[in-house]
Order: sequence, then structure tokens, then C-alpha cells
Amino acid sequence: MKKYEAVYILDLRKVEDEGKAFSEDFAKKIGEMGGTVNETVLMGRKQFAREINRRKAGVYVNFIFEMDPAVEKNLREVYRLDERVLRVLIVNYDRPEQVRSTLAPIEAMGEEQR
Repeated sequence: MKKYEAVYILDLRKVEDEGKAFSEDFAKKIGEMGGTVNETVLMGRKQFAREINRRKAGVYVNFIFEMDPAVEKNLREVYRLDERVLRVLIVNYDRPEQVRSTLAPIEAMGEEQR
């Protein structure tokens, strides 16, 4: 099992609940493929610097998950064809354990990590 980080940009016109249903669907799909989702961060709506398919904004969702590398390519294909997804980026997650996530709120950190 290898650890990955994925960022999905969803089309505002196709997603009504700020990505909650998509994240549940994603976690279910990862489970079906034999992986596990470690963390899900709904980053909300963001404006684009440049339009994507005539869209000016999208909903960003970040996932950290573990999966077999051979199956990860199938995951890319499944969501490449999904009409809710404008863009997807899946990269290897190799952040050291002592380095905090930039997505984690400061309140969630302990005093010793600040």
C-alpha cells in the first residue's frame, strides 16, 4: 500500500452540497478498490486564475488515502470520466510525520508543535 494525496476540483453547477456527496462517493470507491481514506478536507469554493471549461470557480476537495499503486491508475480513469470533476491531481504523499499539514487548522495543533 502506498500513500497518495489527491485534489479534485468540482464543477459548481454539478455539485450542490459543496462536495460532501462526492467525498462520500470517493471514500466508498477507494474502499471497493481495497484502499483506505485517511483524511478528507473540504476546502470550499475558490475562484480560478483562469477559466476552466468556461467556469470561473470550483469546489476544491483534498483527500489523503492509501492504495495499491497498480489500482491507482484505475482510480484516475474512473474520475477522469466523471462529469462533476473539472480537474484532478493525484501525487505521492511523502510528507514527514513531524511536519504538519498546511490544511490543518492551527487550533488542532498542540503547543509543542507551534
